[in-house]
Amino acid sequence: MDALDLARWQFGVTTVYHFLFVPLTIGLGVYVAGLQTAWLRTGREHYLRLTKFFGKLFLINFAMGVVTGIVQEFQFGMNWSDYSTFVGDVFGAPLALEALLAFFLESTFLGLWIFGWDRLPKRVHLACLWAAVIGSNLSAYFILAANAWMKHPVGYEVVDGRARMTDLWAVLTNSTALAQVPHVVAASFVVAGGFVIAVIGYRVLRERGLGVLPGRRTRTITAEDATTPMRRLPDMWRTALRAALVMTAIAGAVVAGTGDLSGQLLREQQPMKLAAAEGLRHDTAGAPFSIAPGVEVPGLLSLLAAHDPAATVQGVDDIQARYEKAFGPADYTPNLPVVFWSFRVMINFGMATVGLSVLGLWLTRKRRGRRAGRRAGQRAGQHGGSGEPLPAWFARLCVLALPLPTTAIIAGWLLSEIGRQPWTVQGELMTAASVSPGVSLGEVAITLAVFTVLYGVLALAEGALLLRHVKAGPELPALATVPPGAVPPARAEEPRLTPTLMY
Repeated sequence: MDALDLARWQFGVTTVYHFLFVPLTIGLGVYVAGLQTAWLRTGREHYLRLTKFFGKLFLINFAMGVVTGIVQEFQFGMNWSDYSTFVGDVFGAPLALEALLAFFLESTFLGLWIFGWDRLPKRVHLACLWAAVIGSNLSAYFILAANAWMKHPVGYEVVDGRARMTDLWAVLTNSTALAQVPHVVAASFVVAGGFVIAVIGYRVLRERGLGVLPGRRTRTITAEDATTPMRRLPDMWRTALRAALVMTAIAGAVVAGTGDLSGQLLREQQPMKLAAAEGLRHDTAGAPFSIAPGVEVPGLLSLLAAHDPAATVQGVDDIQARYEKAFGPADYTPNLPVVFWSFRVMINFGMATVGLSVLGLWLTRKRRGRRAGRRAGQRAGQHGGSGEPLPAWFARLCVLALPLPTTAIIAGWLLSEIGRQPWTVQGELMTAASVSPGVSLGEVAITLAVFTVLYGVLALAEGALLLRHVKAGPELPALATVPPGAVPPARAEEPRLTPTLMY
């Protein structure tokens, strides 16, 4: 093992850790902005409570993403100086736009949103959040455009051993970027949707006194539970759950569509990655796709890559021979097991999350909700009660499925980056030629150990903060006190919901 190997490990560890927060920030920000928009339009109090509840979770995650993102830029100069020298004139432009335009837009208006409650007019306050959300998505666009240039370099020329940008517009509208940006952003909405679904499942179980595991209870249910404001919380959770389920299902469809486009681009621009993802050794017409080891669907890989079940897909060994003729002797094959299994984890875990959202939409549809409400009313007797938003088994399933979308998107990142190896810039700069020449094995080992321990502590802090706020739940309205012997006033019926974008 040398400094190159440890530098790659360090960049991989810190990037994966940072990537835990970025997708959730992108998707959860839009979800919270949608909740606040619904509150502004309808005036219903539960939208405000949901906005503040999920807003806290969004801010905790955003803060951790900012802290871990700073480390990434320092590594370019410390461990990858030769890479920075080669790509700096091209790579620096989208990163500068991300920092000066997107991040400042995001951070400035997010600060106004945080401290603007009860100080800014409602519409202005909401506009601040939407501006911050737009900044988050712009930030993702510029960073992904820079990353896409490494996979498919365009709009540049090599002068004196350095890439010099000749067309910024070509870099920003790179075909790889135009497929990658909506793919990653939509996957971020799936991650956020899975997170919200899991949180709601946990809250529903907790408010029913049930544990995440069957047969366990967190408290004893009393008759008073039916006469407190907690009785109306299931209606609030159902609204929030339906919004998250719809967001996840739609985003999943976008992920599938843009993934199909990305597969076609891989066949043209990065054939080695496509071959490694299937483990295809030789050029094959009507290439099969492995559902599982030993289980293949004939022609499916060709259909996915070229929309033609008889098309030829290049194989790893044949591409290796071609690259040796074009670039000289070297090992141009990525880590095949990692790429192969990352591809399948990404697909299967992503499909499982989207399938969960579709099942949830079926279980919470209106006709079933009315029947469940009648049954719940009969069981509640004189205490009344609102219908449960989803069965307990499904609430548990939502909680247990929390890691699925995050694991899927991280597997997709591993597929994308490890599948590009041994190149940092496809066809121009190899990873072995990118590392800083003056960095020693000991120096990288020390920083890797420090970052691993530090990020472990930050992960515990993040998890504790999120769990604390999820357990606390949303703020409840103050209870009106009734003198002994007095008849409590009848509760005014809540106004009817009007259609909003949250449905």
